[in-house]
Amino acid sequence: MLARRFTIVCLLMSLFGMFFAILVAEAGHSPRSWDEATRMCHLACPTNLRH
Repeated sequence: MLARRFTIVCLLMSLFGMFFAILVAEAGHSPRSWDEATRMCHLACPTNLRH
């Protein structure tokens, strides 16, 4: 019974650790170049061509 609880706790902690590692890795990335390009295009390019 104790081994089963220990296994469940270890699995939950590893899932939490992977989730936290993903969050930390995403926070450290710089914005991608195509994200900046699409953002600028939305500001400068007309999306509705029918007036």
